[in-house]
Amino acid sequence: MGPDQDCRSIEQLNLKKHRHSNPKNISKLRERRKQLPSVELLLNGIKAGDQTLLARAITLVESVKKSDVALANRIIEGCISQKKETYRIGVTGVPGVGKSTFIETLGINVLSEGNKLAVLAVDPSSSQNKGSILGDKTRMPLLAKHPNAFIRPSPAGDSLGGVAKATRESIILCEAAGFNIILVETVGVGQSEIAVHSMVDFFLLLKLAGAGDELQGIKRGIIEMADAIAINKADGDNTVRAKRAGEDFKRALQLYPPKENGWKPEVKLCSAIENKGMTELWDMAQTYLKGAQKTGYFERKRKAQNRQWLYQTIDERLKRDFYGSPKVKSMLESLTKRVMDYEISPFGAAEILLQLQKKELK
Repeated sequence: MGPDQDCRSIEQLNLKKHRHSNPKNISKLRERRKQLPSVELLLNGIKAGDQTLLARAITLVESVKKSDVALANRIIEGCISQKKETYRIGVTGVPGVGKSTFIETLGINVLSEGNKLAVLAVDPSSSQNKGSILGDKTRMPLLAKHPNAFIRPSPAGDSLGGVAKATRESIILCEAAGFNIILVETVGVGQSEIAVHSMVDFFLLLKLAGAGDELQGIKRGIIEMADAIAINKADGDNTVRAKRAGEDFKRALQLYPPKENGWKPEVKLCSAIENKGMTELWDMAQTYLKGAQKTGYFERKRKAQNRQWLYQTIDERLKRDFYGSPKVKSMLESLTKRVMDYEISPFGAAEILLQLQKKELK
């Protein structure tokens, strides 16, 4: 049972306890549940490792409400200075490759070494109603019950790159809460995994043999980003196909130069459901990470990621301010119609709207 479920269970018990005594107590408890804890309480709770308050803080960080954004910024500022040795690992792969099972099995191995693990899982959102299932806790029952594990499913929304908009911020909060291993599970939407690559220390690509996926996986973009490739479900009748796929990927990797830090990506076979090859994978990841720390590449990469985070934040803020402008809002619909009716070019319409915003800012 996760922290949010724990919190709900306690409150539900309280509601049952007071249901027959006083209806006012029920409304008070429900109102208390809606109330957001103060920034100070959230920060203290995060630093104390309180998973319930950590979950509340991440919810706040994910909010797009103006009133929440300012509070969220204060929480991030209070957490980002917490210097702790952590590893951030991204796991991606097409839907059906077994990411959730893989992460749970890997996570149990990681926890057995005395680590604290946070899993930030991103679920795809419907393009029609924007809803997400958010069922990762159900798919990872062992991790969900482990006291040193924290699972946070988040909707991808309209964010590209296989991650939620606040994934980077959630990483900072989890690290401040004492989790030293952060696993980021992406949506797995093919080659648009650049975003997660820009916020992790080690990027693992999961592949599945025998599903017509081998050639797709050899495409240049995703291979260039991967620090290692794991052929999952290498068990039973699929073992031979998995070995063949592994050899194909090894040959493909020979065509690429070593990484900036000299690392040559490796290909490993594994079976998450049978816990085969998982220890070897984790050992390989640690070899990479420790080597990167010794050479200074680890810290250089983190700093470069912070720089990219800054630029991304500026882009998002400019976009939010632009669409939040009253003058832009009043003109946008009519100009959009004119563009659709070929009365004006998109460039001309954009120039008019940008000039409107400039005047508003003066």
